[in-house]
Amino acid sequence: MTTLAAVSSFDGHSVIFAGTDVCHEAGLALHDEANRPRFEDDIWDFTHVIGLPAQMARCTRRFDFEAITDARWRLAAKELVLAMLAPRHASVIPLPRAYRTALHLNTCAGRLGELARFFAWLGDQKVLGLEQLDTRLCEAYLAHRRYVLDEHGAVVGEQSPATRRSAAQIVVDLVNYRELFTADRVPADLRPWGGATASAVAEMPCGRSQNKTPPVEDAVLQPMLAAALYLVSALGPRAVELAREVREADRTSSCKAEGLRPAGPAPVAEFTSLLSEYERTCTPLPMLAEHHIADRLAEGWDPDDLLLPVATGVLARQAGASQFWSRWLPALRGPLEATLAVVGVEKVFARDAAEIKAADGTSSMPWTLPLHRLEAVALVGIVRTAAITALAAVSGMRASELMELRIGCRRPPEEPVPGLTRFRIGSKVVKGQPLGGTDDEWVVIEPVYRAVELAEQLHDSPQDGALLFGRFAFDVRYRWFRNWVNSRSGQRLGLAPIPDGPVNLRMLRRTLALEMAYRPGGVLASKIHLKHIAVATTEGYASRPGGAQAELLAEVNKHEGDRNLDLVLAEFRNYQQGILPAGPGARSLTEFFAHIDTKLDATAAKAPKTQRSDRDVLNLLTKRAKVLHLGPANYCWFTDPSRALCLKLAGTPTADRPLVGMCDSARCPQATHHPCHRPVWAEHAERTETFLGQLGTTRKTERTRLQADYDRALRVITEIDAASTTDEESA
Repeated sequence: MTTLAAVSSFDGHSVIFAGTDVCHEAGLALHDEANRPRFEDDIWDFTHVIGLPAQMARCTRRFDFEAITDARWRLAAKELVLAMLAPRHASVIPLPRAYRTALHLNTCAGRLGELARFFAWLGDQKVLGLEQLDTRLCEAYLAHRRYVLDEHGAVVGEQSPATRRSAAQIVVDLVNYRELFTADRVPADLRPWGGATASAVAEMPCGRSQNKTPPVEDAVLQPMLAAALYLVSALGPRAVELAREVREADRTSSCKAEGLRPAGPAPVAEFTSLLSEYERTCTPLPMLAEHHIADRLAEGWDPDDLLLPVATGVLARQAGASQFWSRWLPALRGPLEATLAVVGVEKVFARDAAEIKAADGTSSMPWTLPLHRLEAVALVGIVRTAAITALAAVSGMRASELMELRIGCRRPPEEPVPGLTRFRIGSKVVKGQPLGGTDDEWVVIEPVYRAVELAEQLHDSPQDGALLFGRFAFDVRYRWFRNWVNSRSGQRLGLAPIPDGPVNLRMLRRTLALEMAYRPGGVLASKIHLKHIAVATTEGYASRPGGAQAELLAEVNKHEGDRNLDLVLAEFRNYQQGILPAGPGARSLTEFFAHIDTKLDATAAKAPKTQRSDRDVLNLLTKRAKVLHLGPANYCWFTDPSRALCLKLAGTPTADRPLVGMCDSARCPQATHHPCHRPVWAEHAERTETFLGQLGTTRKTERTRLQADYDRALRVITEIDAASTTDEESA
């Protein structure tokens, strides 16, 4: 490896990268007419680079080196950033600890920001050159970035491990790329933190024990998703019409609309004609927004003035003038007050709102009360946020994938099987992909498909190929959405309040992953649908223990075990209250519960003052919870494979899991029915009875089969009712 000689005199130019076209060297494509940043420029503008993800903020697309005041350090920052963007450069390849894969522009923007902070801190420490950097200064900078200080310099908190890693990484990078720098370098013998990695220095958690992102709590998820779906289905079509009305009003009532007259004498004739039309159609005069009324009061208007709430500016533009001048008021006050007395004044938008059924189904009401323009725009935004929330929660798409959705992303519905419709939407996978992403498709359910359709209709400029959402801050949008649902507007529609609790796109994705993974074959389905990185996930699932897929499977199994334990505990409490199970396996389960109850009584007899907690009961129920499998209309207690009816029918008596899809719980000796299963059996009986009534007299075989099925359903319902009746109810 050739080591570059230190430059004795600094002339402001890089020995290696002088005159370099940054985008060409980094392999970034630009349109022909776009400005191409040069190495000597103090601002590298990557705004027009082809393929940048929509998620990337505008500010991170401009690398501003002017924040680094020292010319030598500014040059070092440029050389370091370009070396990270172009790892195949002839002078970068020989460096033993240089990155071998080009870093993303987002990552380089973060490194540049940390470099600027580091160099500013060195200046505050009176450090004149990087050659003065030693381990003491490295430790001091890490400590400086570790804590959060108030305005008095007192420690009020601690930064995240990611912030500490960023601080340590900058120092490590200056060491690793030392031989590349022209004007200033760290000492050749500097080994900060003994050569440890930045992650180790920052004490970054490895993340292998469990996923750090928690799922959304059920108490928050249920009302949130219910409100989002209600707004999409019930308010969505009305919001589209409201958005159209706002755009039309902006076009006709804008101060910049074509054909408006400038200042002049009061247009009495035009106003008289306009006000006559208001009276003829019984249309209320437009109302001024509250903040504009406050402005009028501040200007000296009388609070009792009848014209105080009237939007005279809107009337002026409707009459052909650019604005309403105060000198016109004496001449127009009489006609305005006369019309006001006849038609009144009201907010402009949604005056005749259509009625819809409330979310709780208790009543019907107008879908919204009359709105000012800003209120109408806000309501359209709330409906758009509802569409984003439903899409994110039910599709599981990453934030980057949501932001890459474009007008026309909905694929035509398919019907692979008669009566079964498949819906797809197209976007791009950005994570782990080359610049520009990779086109892909997501199979979604119909509510998600309709949410995307609504978002397209709400788009301000719905041209094919335009970004559907673009870059958005979901945290802010969700906070507005929750506040609206919990406000009088949301409660008027019968929406359940959404409790406080964290919700973000990662948590929604994690929640869907767990829900999908609970189902048979769900772990693999989650991997495919959520577009997990193939190498890490498939490796763990297929063979190697400890891979990402194996970790997900283990975590899902833990959640499933906890759920089963809660179900067994609930049924044991039911047993103690006299609510017994039904079905062929009821006797075995009842005997087990009686045995547990006896153990608890015996323990309590030895210590009469000790009350047994749920934890003690759970310890006794854990073994039975491990063999519980949930069927659509029963519980399967898979204690003995040789007695499982499904395995006998399938010819696999040695299998270690039941075939729940083949379960005949009315005959299997390990199946039980409980009150929670009664609605399923009742619905089945009702549908079977309907089919029986529709059969002709000649279809005797089919009638016999359905009659037996119907009788069985009634028998199961009767058994559940009989077993669920307590002694007190019988008395």
